[in-house]
Amino acid sequence: PERSCVLDYLGTHQHLATDLRLTAEPDGSLLIRSGEHRFREGPVDVRVPHLIGGDAEVRESFDDATGRFRIRVSVANRRFGPLFGYEGTFRARYVDALRHGVRAGLRPVREEARA
Repeated sequence: PERSCVLDYLGTHQHLATDLRLTAEPDGSLLIRSGEHRFREGPVDVRVPHLIGGDAEVRESFDDATGRFRIRVSVANRRFGPLFGYEGTFRARYVDALRHGVRAGLRPVREEARA
């Protein structure tokens, strides 16, 4: 909370930690922008240089007319330009996790407390 961001671990082994900054946009969409990236494994905690990192921008919204969520993702490197992106729609299904439990494989690979 003191940094006004969410820390997310990315990748299959979740070694890449990135700051995410969330903004509610005037049109009702949620804009998520990535910040600093860090490689973390055990005691190793190093900043990823901008030369090899990517800046992500994700925009999510709900389309009342179709009853679907919309998402648009773009990731670019400051020096080399666009790396990848996608856009599409999806429907969400909400499940009572207290009643049904957490589906196998859904929990993060790593969970840790950091100051």
